[in-house]
Amino acid sequence: MPNRFLVIPRCGTRLTRPAKLLLAAIPTLPLVLLGFMAWQHFYPVNAAARWEYEIAHSQVTRASALLRDGQGNLLAAEELKDGQGRILKIDVAGKREVLVSGLHKPDGLVHFQGGIAYSQEGGTHPVNWLFQGRVHTLFEGTNVQGLEADGQYLYAIEDRKQDGRLLRYDASTGETKVLRSDLEEAESIATCPDGSKFYTEKAKGIVRRLSDDGTDPIHLERLNEPSFLKCDAHGLWISEDATHRARLLLLNPQGRLETVLTHLRAPQVLLPTGTDTYLLAEGGRDRILEIRRSE
Repeated sequence: MPNRFLVIPRCGTRLTRPAKLLLAAIPTLPLVLLGFMAWQHFYPVNAAARWEYEIAHSQVTRASALLRDGQGNLLAAEELKDGQGRILKIDVAGKREVLVSGLHKPDGLVHFQGGIAYSQEGGTHPVNWLFQGRVHTLFEGTNVQGLEADGQYLYAIEDRKQDGRLLRYDASTGETKVLRSDLEEAESIATCPDGSKFYTEKAKGIVRRLSDDGTDPIHLERLNEPSFLKCDAHGLWISEDATHRARLLLLNPQGRLETVLTHLRAPQVLLPTGTDTYLLAEGGRDRILEIRRSE
C-alpha cells in the first residue's frame, strides 16, 4: 500500500528549492520551539505611554492577593496549594514575616468589619476573618477566589467550571446568600465609586455588570482570561490571568479600553497605593510590580 503521507524521492531525483528548505528546517524546529517558549517567558513587561513600572518585591511565590494593613505594612498572599499557602507581612524596610500559614491557595484579601477577610481557592475551605490576632470562620465555599467588602456585606466568588457561585455574607445576621449560580470560572468582583458592581467569567473571556434584575449584561468581551477587577477614579481595571502575554487593561470613564502593561505572566491583584500609583501581583514571575503614571 503506498505511503500517502511521505514520498521519498528516488536516487537522482532533484528536489525543488521549497522542498530543500523544508528538509533543512526540520532539524531546527525543536530549537525554534524552545526559543519561542523562552521568548514568551523572559520577554520583559512593556508599559504604555504615560505609564512606567519597576519591581517592588521579588521572590513572592505565586503572588496573588495584596492589601495594606493600615499600619504601613503590605500583606501579600502566596497562592500555593496543599496547605503550603501563606499570607506574608512586608514592612516598609522590606522585612518579611508570615502572618497566616497552612492555607490552600489563598487568593482573596480585603478589609472587613475592622479585620481582614481572606479566601482559599484550593478546594472546599472556609472564608476566614482575622480580627485582633484571632482567626474566625465566616462561611464555607468551594474554590473561593475574589472577595469584595461593601459595608456589612462580604461578596465572594467561586472559580469553578460551570457551577461557580457569587455569594454574599451578611455580617449583621451571619447568613450567606447565593446571588448567582452556574458561573463559568468566575474569579473577581469589584465595586465602582458609583456603587455599580462587575464580575468576571474567565473561561468566557467576559466581564459582566451585576444587575438588580439578574440579567447581568456583558460589559466587556473577547478578553484573554480576565481575572482580577478593580474600579477607581481612573476607571475599571482588568488583569488577564494568562500564562504568557497577559495584559493589564483599563476601561476609562469615557468607555475606551487602554492597555497599560503587556507581556505579563499571570497577573493577579492590583492594589492602589496613591492617586496614580499601584502595586500589581505578577504570580507567574513570583513578584510584585509598582506601577506609576508618569505624567
